[in-house]
Amino acid sequence: MASRVVITGLGVVSPIGIGVKSFWEAALEGRSGITAISSLGKFPLSGYRSRVAGQILHFDPKEFLDHPFAERVDRYAQFGLVSTKEALTDSGLSMDKEPAHRVGVAVGAGMGGMLMGEREITQLYESSKPYRVHPNFIPTITLNSASGIVAMAYGAKGPNVTISTACSSSVHALGQAFTWIQTGQADVVIAMGADASITPLVFAGFCSLRVLSTRYNATPGKASRPFDAGRDGFVMGEGAGTLILESLRHATRRKAKIYAEMAGYAAASEAYHMVVPRADGSDIARTMGVALHNARLQTSQVDYINAHATSTMIGDEVEVKGLRRIFKSRVNKLAVNATKSLIGHTLGAAGAIGAVVSTLSLQSGLIHPTVNYEDPDPACALPGIASKVQERRVRVALLNAFGFGSNNAVVVLKKFS
Repeated sequence: MASRVVITGLGVVSPIGIGVKSFWEAALEGRSGITAISSLGKFPLSGYRSRVAGQILHFDPKEFLDHPFAERVDRYAQFGLVSTKEALTDSGLSMDKEPAHRVGVAVGAGMGGMLMGEREITQLYESSKPYRVHPNFIPTITLNSASGIVAMAYGAKGPNVTISTACSSSVHALGQAFTWIQTGQADVVIAMGADASITPLVFAGFCSLRVLSTRYNATPGKASRPFDAGRDGFVMGEGAGTLILESLRHATRRKAKIYAEMAGYAAASEAYHMVVPRADGSDIARTMGVALHNARLQTSQVDYINAHATSTMIGDEVEVKGLRRIFKSRVNKLAVNATKSLIGHTLGAAGAIGAVVSTLSLQSGLIHPTVNYEDPDPACALPGIASKVQERRVRVALLNAFGFGSNNAVVVLKKFS
């Protein structure tokens, strides 16, 4: 029989707060973390069509970390170390007492060590001195640098993977962690997502792709507006989220605090387009259906959706089509919100941060506002989307994540009982 999987620890690094307490308070207040970009190094901002982002300002890893290697890893891995430290402390786990080979690490990262990557390649071409490339360049920019450094920091010798499927990366990481525990490969898994890609090249690339908001450069807090008729693209963000997953047996044995249960997971490809989702929402609906089947739950039992909702014209509309397709008339009874309205799109971290939000909503019955939802787009409007905090009875939550490359992932969380 498959093990039940529970969540026992949470950690967050975000544009609206470092630490779960400050993050959640800001989220419930509807406080936007989107600000004007002050600098992209030596590149003039006038060359960028979009000039706003969900930035983590004044971040100093030394304030949060005492590991000797904390300053020798890329910014995204630093975020991951900070959120993981909080989540492990929150869980009450004593890592030195855990069998090391029974503790796994699953990380989702969309871009990885781009800050160092861009810096080093620029210096190489400017100096023409290959021997000056940083000796840690390769192990720092590899996508699994964060999962490796987290494992080393805490002595986790169990299964260790990094999943990179763009925007759905950390939901797949949660799914992998869930599978390891269900099948008995691990008792505990550190499931984390992180990205820090507000860099000159990556930002330019997204601008060139014409998926970023440009209309609100003068009013940054208005730029991320999922489901609203005035949306014109997503806003880049950065950050990390970590959840500690355990088998119920393991958590019960050590008398752990249990936030919620992870009950199901689904992964699917639309095999359609690298950037644009299939217009009818059928594949999105199918992925949600598979996740619910995996969780042995019915659509009638779902209360809340933490939507992918990036604030793009087609993406938000197609997701709502998918919700309407699977939930039919019940879609009007669901609470739905968009965490990206507050912090922007944190790429590989988005799913993990959304999972933290979903867990807190299950526990508190509070649904944070979707900010800037001022003029609902008729193609996206649902009664359960609100610009103010909602108080709901939340027993089952779905977390949606849809990535470039036609990649879909859905996780089902439910109130623990």
